[in-house]
Amino acid sequence: MYLSEIKLWNFRKYGTDEQFDILKPSLILKLNKGINVLVGENDSGKTAIIDAIKLVLKTQDYEWIRVSDKDFFNNTNRFRIELEFDDLQDNEAKNFIEWLCYRTIKDEQQQDKAEVYLRLIYDVTRNEERIFPNDICAGADEKGYPLTAEAKEYLKTTYLKPLRDAEAELTPGRNSRLSNILYSSDTFKKGGTENSLTKKIDDFNEFVKDFFEKPENEGNQIKLIIDEFLSSFIQNEDKSSFSFSQKDLRNILSKLELGLKDITNPGLGSLNRLYMAAELLNLKREAWNGVKLCLVEELEAHLHPQAQMKVINKLIQCSNDDNIQFILTTHSPNLTSKLPLENLIYCHNKFCYPMGKEYTKLENDDYTYLQKFLDVTKSNLFFFFLLIFVEGWAEEIFLPSFAKVLKNIGIINKDLTDAGVSIINVGNLAFLRYSKIFQRKDDSEIDIPIAIITDSDIKKYKKDKDSNNIYELDNDEVQKQLHNKIQNLREDFDYQNFIKVFIAKDWTFEFALFKSKLFNEKFKVIVKEIHPQINLDNFEKELAKKLLLQDLSKTEIAYKFATELNKMQVKKEELESDSSIQYLIGAIKFVCK
Repeated sequence: MYLSEIKLWNFRKYGTDEQFDILKPSLILKLNKGINVLVGENDSGKTAIIDAIKLVLKTQDYEWIRVSDKDFFNNTNRFRIELEFDDLQDNEAKNFIEWLCYRTIKDEQQQDKAEVYLRLIYDVTRNEERIFPNDICAGADEKGYPLTAEAKEYLKTTYLKPLRDAEAELTPGRNSRLSNILYSSDTFKKGGTENSLTKKIDDFNEFVKDFFEKPENEGNQIKLIIDEFLSSFIQNEDKSSFSFSQKDLRNILSKLELGLKDITNPGLGSLNRLYMAAELLNLKREAWNGVKLCLVEELEAHLHPQAQMKVINKLIQCSNDDNIQFILTTHSPNLTSKLPLENLIYCHNKFCYPMGKEYTKLENDDYTYLQKFLDVTKSNLFFFFLLIFVEGWAEEIFLPSFAKVLKNIGIINKDLTDAGVSIINVGNLAFLRYSKIFQRKDDSEIDIPIAIITDSDIKKYKKDKDSNNIYELDNDEVQKQLHNKIQNLREDFDYQNFIKVFIAKDWTFEFALFKSKLFNEKFKVIVKEIHPQINLDNFEKELAKKLLLQDLSKTEIAYKFATELNKMQVKKEELESDSSIQYLIGAIKFVCK
């Protein structure tokens, strides 16, 4: 069995000020059977989903979880959580016979087939003074029927906190987390108290008994003194008895401490991995017929990037081999770049967007491409709520400095950093693949302004086939091609109101700077510094030649120009009237509005 769906009404940020309507959940989130990774910027609702699950299922470590006022959306007086479990096996379903639900589905032969599922309900109300949580219920109708304590035990989830105190969790003590993990393992469940560990304790107790009772042993004198003193209090002839401990397995296990061999004072990262390994051992129990669900907040906590990779690889293996379902939250681009896109759930502005094939407009080959090229840097797109896609390093270097200029002269109110804009350099023209990540099959609009900045690539010059000589093309034909190209690009990339393409009408980014009335002279000076052989008297043609021969130091030019921008005196009216760079201004204004 696995958690297949979550529905929330007015829980935390997932809510509405409208009248409570059981037919209109604030959130419906479908989950994968294996790995589910909640990504998104801070305060995007990731933890709320984890906490909703914990409220209903509770945790294996018996953490005290209670409802508070902050759980109600915007001062509403009722919230509701529903969890649905699918794919129940017979040995799992038997634990919930009274509460099971049934629905009709089509089998492979398109014949009607009954499918069993479990739906849990947690409905909480409050008035001005008190909160009234109901029992956890289950069933097909709106209210369901209360679960028994025994049934709840089969639903407890494993939960790892974002700020894990692994050292404390692994420390020996009464009812320690480690002892609970060990006690519930198959090794001790199968043997009960009759296992090799308790037998060793029995052997040691015999040694202790002999040590104090046999006259030839040094402990016997102590026992004789105690017995003599005891006889003055007790009239009968009772004698004292020594033993190591009670023959109680949990008591024995509570004395154990888990550590790392040959490592003194291990760091937080090592201890956290040790703790996670122990928790996973608990979930891997063969005889367990309850839910195998592990919730981990901020998996990357205390782990360096390479350790993150090792941990996520192990979780993937556990998911595949042991049918363990994971719901993780992360702020780590390292992890998001490692996982298939289908395993990610993007959280933003009170909505959750699964990235599986059934939800996005990505094709199969898009997923294959993104799995290969959606690296650590590009994965930043899941942690910002404003995005600019560019096709090269030059634009990525130039734009932050240019945006600061726009802010300083009052064209925008915030620069890219203040506005929370991430520049994603796709390194080529694969904008459509990346933008389709945010395009939904149901055509729902994601509230994320996404600007795509690209060159028109309509050349004004052409290189001779037999030499490196270049010649100018017919301007009317160039303008016709440019018009058609811009129209086609907008048809391909513009999507609803939140994805918009901004196109350089002057061939490339560098040519746009050259054509700019404001930046022309500065651009020529910088290019001349980097390429001294360029003739300023015939600059346009020589620039075109270098572009055609791919011999222009674009990144270095962009870096020097970005540095010089801070020194330039720029007037608002000059920028707004400069047609060559309006596409750059438009893109920045679009995301920083």
